Amino acid sequence: MAGVIDGNGIAGAIRAEIRQRVKDLQARRGLVPGLAVVLVGDDPASRIYVGRKEKACAEAGFLSRTLRLPRETRQEELLAAIGELNADPAVHGILVQLPLPGHLKAAAILTAVDPAKDVDGFHPVNVGRLVMGMEGFAPCTPRGVIELLDRTGVEIAGKEAVIVGRSNIVGKPLAIMLLARHATVTVCHTRTRDLKAVTRRADILVAAAGRPEMIRADMVKEGAVVIDVGINRLPDGRLVGDVAFPEVAPLASHITPVPGGVGPMTIAMLMQNTLEAALRAAAGA
Repeated sequence: MAGVIDGNGIAGAIRAEIRQRVKDLQARRGLVPGLAVVLVGDDPASRIYVGRKEKACAEAGFLSRTLRLPRETRQEELLAAIGELNADPAVHGILVQLPLPGHLKAAAILTAVDPAKDVDGFHPVNVGRLVMGMEGFAPCTPRGVIELLDRTGVEIAGKEAVIVGRSNIVGKPLAIMLLARHATVTVCHTRTRDLKAVTRRADILVAAAGRPEMIRADMVKEGAVVIDVGINRLPDGRLVGDVAFPEVAPLASHITPVPGGVGPMTIAMLMQNTLEAALRAAAGA
């Protein structure tokens, strides 16, 4: 049976480390990291996510601001609100909660965030920096995957890594991050031929396609490390990942559960990115 990677425990340890660093920074330098979350509309899942972020900020000792705007908010109004947050020196990180209502142009909104405050890592400037190996902000979920591998003691260099899913939020940036750590990386998608043959080569297999339990036992090499980024709610109410956990776990050397695997790491990395944004702002002041 695989070693189950405890994302809750690892994320909790990271958040405790951040909390201690914030206490030290406040005592020595009077610096308090500030995170602003912009929520447009009343999407139930988004409300839950924002509530978790507010709780994480409170636990870490961050200044937390949530800007709740009605669904009818116009593009120019949202851009103006982001401009005010960009100019606020007490705000070091800005997160625009996705998805946005359909009448808003998400790309234009995300690009309006100051790259120095883009703790989601979605701004084209930060994406470019990631590709070029320069200092910037990496998206939180891929950064969380790398942190899970590191803290579990998984060697990345020289390994064959296969990512199922090519989204801008997970698949593409994670491929760049694994390449930077000297893995050989393959990214699979809906046009991949013989997906099973590709995934069975993987030493590190990352499922991030958003399809419940699509990775079955016959798609996994014995001893592989399996990271499940998916979270899907079935008609009976159960939450499952993109990996058929009961089938795959006996084959894997390490595997993340759903829930309790990658999910908690996303918010922990958001806190880490915000702390780093505050430190960079203070260094440049």
